[in-house]
Amino acid sequence: MKIMIASDIHGSAYYCRQLLEAFDREGAHKLILLGDVLYHGPRNDLPAEYAPKEVIAMLNPLKSRLLCVRGNCDTEVDQMVLDFPVLADYAILWFGDKAIYATHGHNYNESNLPPLAEGDILLNGHTHVPKCTDHGSYIYMNPGSVSIPKESSPHSYMTYEDGTFLWKDLLGEVYMEYTI
Repeated sequence: MKIMIASDIHGSAYYCRQLLEAFDREGAHKLILLGDVLYHGPRNDLPAEYAPKEVIAMLNPLKSRLLCVRGNCDTEVDQMVLDFPVLADYAILWFGDKAIYATHGHNYNESNLPPLAEGDILLNGHTHVPKCTDHGSYIYMNPGSVSIPKESSPHSYMTYEDGTFLWKDLLGEVYMEYTI
């Protein structure tokens, strides 16, 4: 099963459209969103085509294919307009014998670990910077940001299939890879 992972849409209809085009192109079964879906937050400039209502209209029809965790910019008001759950602080996913602890990253991150077992994967968004670090006892991964990338990183997402994670720009070009 192919999974797509993305974070930090921040209400950008422009980049949400590109993400969903990539989702179709990838042929992924599920899309995991690591938070900050609708609101841009007070620390960020408005992303291109900031239009949360358009993002709602694009994502709601995909509700059965989405898994989302709450970002620091997501609130109860967002849940009122979205047809899929967005307020869980984390999700634990199993890929073979590996547990993936998916969370936004503002609470649990490399500096404040959740209860991970040896070899688990901590999957975060929040920093807007793609990353993959094998810490020995756990692996840290971040897909970067769909709409507001930082540190000169591309607008990006990740895919997971058959034990391999790929980081891709919104055109689908691979720029990083990790196999578990």
